[in-house]
Amino acid sequence: MSVSKVFSAQTNLLQVYTVEVETDLSRGLYAFAVVGLPDKAVEEARDRVGAAIKNSGLTSPKQKNQKIVISLAPASEKKEGAAFDLAIALSYLLAAEEIAFEPKGKLFLGELSLDGSLRSVRGVLPIAKFAKEKGFGELFVPKENAVEAALIEGIAVYGADSLSDIIKHLSGEKLLTKSPKTNFLRKERNITTDFADVRGQERAKRGLLIAAAGGHNVAMYGPPGTGKTMLAKAFAGILPELSFDEALEASSIYSVAGALTTFVTEPPFRSPHHTASYVSLVGGGATPKPGEITLAHRGVLFMDEFPEFERRVIESLRQPLEEKVISVSRAKGTARFPADVMLVAAMNPCPCGNFGFRGKQCICTPSSLSRYRRKMSGPIVDRIDIWLEVDRISSHDLSDGPVGGKSDIFRKEVEKARALQHARFNKIPTKGKSLTKNSEMGPRDLITTAILTPDAKASLNMAAERLGFSPRVYHRMIKVARTIADLDGSNDINKNHILEAVEYRPKKFDV
Repeated sequence: MSVSKVFSAQTNLLQVYTVEVETDLSRGLYAFAVVGLPDKAVEEARDRVGAAIKNSGLTSPKQKNQKIVISLAPASEKKEGAAFDLAIALSYLLAAEEIAFEPKGKLFLGELSLDGSLRSVRGVLPIAKFAKEKGFGELFVPKENAVEAALIEGIAVYGADSLSDIIKHLSGEKLLTKSPKTNFLRKERNITTDFADVRGQERAKRGLLIAAAGGHNVAMYGPPGTGKTMLAKAFAGILPELSFDEALEASSIYSVAGALTTFVTEPPFRSPHHTASYVSLVGGGATPKPGEITLAHRGVLFMDEFPEFERRVIESLRQPLEEKVISVSRAKGTARFPADVMLVAAMNPCPCGNFGFRGKQCICTPSSLSRYRRKMSGPIVDRIDIWLEVDRISSHDLSDGPVGGKSDIFRKEVEKARALQHARFNKIPTKGKSLTKNSEMGPRDLITTAILTPDAKASLNMAAERLGFSPRVYHRMIKVARTIADLDGSNDINKNHILEAVEYRPKKFDV
């Protein structure tokens, strides 16, 4: 056989596609070419593969007078990384008749060391899911990736230490052991910051409870040292655990990004520094890669010192906060990354941090105050549902004040409210994506799922006229009120729910 075909796969952005590794051998002076838009790492596979084959006890390609052409199809897609090494080696050996096996239904991933051992690669989890969907019956991966791949049920996963192990398995000389199905075990939650650790700030805690229950975006503003960061860290501990599908989705993103150390079972909590670049937050590069916003998918994006971020970083949040996706366009392609995040922003009311609060006098000049506030545009303020004032607390409250509720109590309330939302949304026929949280409702959904009493409707209309609500804010107030009603166990939204929702609009931090 002078021509062979073996199957591999690659993640492109967050999508997966099959790569057919074809090998053609012909007589002539030795040459080893890899075609199909390979990057430098793929081109260098010829040296890694040659050394790995030789050190696995087989005849090195350089010892034969052959012209070797490796084609990676489809040729129109850029091939990146070293994950094709294993498939290239097996395709060559099959074409050279060094080994014999039926490649149909088998998919191979792995980087080869010069001694023939296999090194782990990234993106195995989404590839395993893709392989099952495309009808591949067997997946061969490095042993380090086997546990990750075996999370997907319905496909035989084989983890190997080396190229020779896989050759012996394919020849029937020594079969590999099929990796057992990986159980999706949930870890015991490690809550480092509890709401009980924060003295006072009961109103802020109430606002965070509402945000967690409905999946709303929230901003906290107040003087330095009043507990905003502690509250944000405690906020992550009251969120419900991810469902299996959500955890699989989040884990796949981390796998593609090369950041998967353990399965993601809890909502991710990402806290980028305010000096982080635009690309690191949004994603991008020559070939677009996911950024912090996408890594926070299904979880929390905490942005401390919010106005200190670059203005274009702040403005880039418009699309993900509204549409739950983020688009990145570059010369080499356009990507739409998932970005279903809850934004938790923390900020001072002014550069010195004292404007409008008791205790210390603000020393900011009007120009610096104006420049600071211009970082926060009206559309961004509109997209944040809940604004919480975090004021200074007295030394007496710090030392002898009552301890507030613990995070596990808050979490139970959040889970109860989320259960009501799930039950409500399951009764609604939907086209495409189903709703899971109140924050995801559209204007049409509000008509059937957020019923306002006459007093509540009158109060909302009065507040909208006096405070100048935009249509977006008007609808967001109904969503927040719906969540407050869920926490109260009420089917309808009454006047008190509306008034509390309106209380969470910004006051001292006006733009």
